[in-house]
Amino acid sequence: MTTTADTAEAPGAPARAPRRSRSGGSLGRYILIRFLLIFPTVFILVTMVFIFMRTIGDPITAALGGRLSAAQLQERIEAAGYDRPLIVQYVEYLGKIATGDFGTTLSDNQPVVDVLTRYGGATLELAFYALIVAFVVGIPLGMLAAWARDRWPDAVLRIFAILCYATPVFFAGLVLKLIFSVALGWLPVAGRASVRTTLELNRVDGATGIYLIDAARTSNPGAVYSDLLSHAVLPAIALGLLTAGVFLRLVRTNVIGTLSQDYVDAARSRGVSEFRLVRRHAYKPALIPIITVIGLQVAMLLGGAVLTETTFEWQGLGFELARYLTARDFVAVQGFVALLAVIVAVTNFVVDIIAALIDPRVRY
Repeated sequence: MTTTADTAEAPGAPARAPRRSRSGGSLGRYILIRFLLIFPTVFILVTMVFIFMRTIGDPITAALGGRLSAAQLQERIEAAGYDRPLIVQYVEYLGKIATGDFGTTLSDNQPVVDVLTRYGGATLELAFYALIVAFVVGIPLGMLAAWARDRWPDAVLRIFAILCYATPVFFAGLVLKLIFSVALGWLPVAGRASVRTTLELNRVDGATGIYLIDAARTSNPGAVYSDLLSHAVLPAIALGLLTAGVFLRLVRTNVIGTLSQDYVDAARSRGVSEFRLVRRHAYKPALIPIITVIGLQVAMLLGGAVLTETTFEWQGLGFELARYLTARDFVAVQGFVALLAVIVAVTNFVVDIIAALIDPRVRY
């Protein structure tokens, strides 16, 4: 006969972990849902870009108004199809984006996709450099601030973090240029590479546009890499510190929270030093939220890249976007913003997958 004693757990026995429901917790299902969410996210972002761009008028008048007569403007508007109902233009716009056609720029008559391809590598490189700076500065200093909690190093680092993400990127860039380029003369003041290096990279067969990759195929890769990195230091610091401040505060908060866990108290009772607790036991759990935040920081980096590239004349997407904004070329601007929206959505998808692989709790 079955009694309640058969199912009850013995006193002192460890509690059984709750059984995972069959409907949840599947990594495949989680990835599929996250992947499908990319499409409505991109659809909403692209729709918002279209609405905001077209509510201010047609792109022809915005770009060429005042330079052409009314008859010439009307002729170009009709030729481009901007005199049709907005809903018709919107459906056509979505159809072109689905096939990878982001239109043709009005100011220099280039396919937007070609412009994005040509300058995308530069922005990708800058974001890569900036993330390295953010990791190298933000994570160790965040651990140090947690270790020195409520002491003067902690206070100094918290102020430093606030200065990092509160200082405008263009101002930080100007200060760095004045100190390290103009006053000390240690680093180049602007540009992505010297003229000699640029010419050498342009001679590479099948160049990718990503200088870090193309440099390996030049005749003197050591000198090329040295020139590239010297040009990248200041833009990477200016943009990377923006994210480093966020990482510093986030790591500090999570490490302090981890240090109050029972297993850390047990290690502390065994005589493990505070520094070793932070370095060996607390920092790994504290890094998981960093991975989640990276997806959000990518959007911030791309936004900051516009100002950073303009400040340092780094000819990437941000530099070109500023140029097209000055020319009031809203077709190009629309294509740029739509692409950045797609990049942010895809990046968040990748980050979600990485976070799920590292920490299975995010799947529940």
